[in-house]
Amino acid sequence: MASKSTKDKSKKSDINTFVTDLARAYGGAILFSFPILMTMEMWWLGFYMNGGRLMLFTLLSLPLLIGLSYFDGFEDTFTLKDDVRETLIAYFVGFSTSAILLLLFGVVKSGMSADEIIGKISIQAVAAGLGAMFAQSLLGGGAGVDEHAEKRKRSTSYAGQIFLMVVGAIFLSMSVAPTEEVELISHQMTDWHAVGLILITLIVMHAFVYAVEKRGDDKEISPDTPEWSLFLRFTVVGYAIALLISFYILWTFGSIDDMGFSEKLRVTIVLAFPASVGGSASRLIL
Repeated sequence: MASKSTKDKSKKSDINTFVTDLARAYGGAILFSFPILMTMEMWWLGFYMNGGRLMLFTLLSLPLLIGLSYFDGFEDTFTLKDDVRETLIAYFVGFSTSAILLLLFGVVKSGMSADEIIGKISIQAVAAGLGAMFAQSLLGGGAGVDEHAEKRKRSTSYAGQIFLMVVGAIFLSMSVAPTEEVELISHQMTDWHAVGLILITLIVMHAFVYAVEKRGDDKEISPDTPEWSLFLRFTVVGYAIALLISFYILWTFGSIDDMGFSEKLRVTIVLAFPASVGGSASRLIL
């Protein structure tokens, strides 16, 4: 009898933990998705964005969420199956959050085609899904510090930190890429402005690298590691990642389809600035 009572209590505890994690995931989804849910250009994307590019973007977000589940996530996972399950839950949280809020904002309404409705929700669901995964770091855990020690250990590896930079770069670049200001800034810039922005971006990124090093979060970095090594391994690699992600996001959104090479390069450099900040900051947040 006592054994059955213990099992019932354990089952109830597991359910309560899941409900708490799910509520935290919705909180993270709302917190992360607000900037783009209330951006008009993101609403338009769901209407005119190329269907094939949207599908590719959505499909690529799934392995990204699986990786984020492994390194962070809103609950503890121990196997690939757990990470896939958490990914599906996070995407459902992101999709449902986006659908409800867009409906309340009057962005999604009756009379629209199914393609437009699905497009508008799907493009928003990626950022909201990332927010659901970030919930553990953003809103804190309710299960105690020790239970998440393994995930923190994973994320301090070089591969883990580079991956988190990718996630941060995608989120922040995605937030501003559809806006007209990014293209306007690139048109106003000269070549010297572009070179200056690259240098400033590298300086800002390295400041974040220095901050992480001083905080002692990266156990793989020895106190004797030379500054040039940190600069190459994190700052330069991180900036290259930011450029690639920025170009891909701009291509996905169709922002650079009618541009020449020099125009594409300049607008990519502009978008790489927030992408670099997002990627660098993610190492401090997580």
